[in-house]
Amino acid sequence: MYSEAMSTSERLIESTRELLWERGYVGTSPKAILERAEAGQGSMYHHFKGKPDLALAAIRRTAEELLATAEGVLDGPGTPYERIEAYLRRERDVLRGCPIGRLTMDPDIIASDELRAPVDEALDRIRERVAGIVEEGKEQGLFAPSLDGEEIASTVLATVQGGYVLARASGSPAAFDAGVRGLLSLLTPARPV
Repeated sequence: MYSEAMSTSERLIESTRELLWERGYVGTSPKAILERAEAGQGSMYHHFKGKPDLALAAIRRTAEELLATAEGVLDGPGTPYERIEAYLRRERDVLRGCPIGRLTMDPDIIASDELRAPVDEALDRIRERVAGIVEEGKEQGLFAPSLDGEEIASTVLATVQGGYVLARASGSPAAFDAGVRGLLSLLTPARPV
């Protein structure tokens, strides 16, 4: 499943990331992690203090990856509207859901300040970046002066996360796409892009 060049600790982190996405924290047993990682018994405790420590490493990795992907699109070329549109329309497996969104629905992760922190920080940084892009667009006269960058940024994140939920519930990416189209129609630039 994993390349032979991947270290045991990397296989453990990647296996935990996948299992957290699929099963949640409680459903991710040390046995399942070891089986998925093709690692021997005791490997987890050799590299990590235990399941919470390994889960934290996996959650941090997931948050870092999501943030890097988002920033890569949001910091890309184009007008502020085009960058927000690119973020909303970027390729996603909407029927699988969002790995970060999945973590926010896990009561064991949300109950732990330490496990929740990387999720919260990643979402905050994306929200801050989108808010800055909205303000940039207002300064350029592309967006209506009445738009509030923080509110629009929260709406962008809510559209993405809610879109995952609607798509999964309906079994179709069309629900996600409809939410994106609706939000973009509300953000239509004040003048042509």
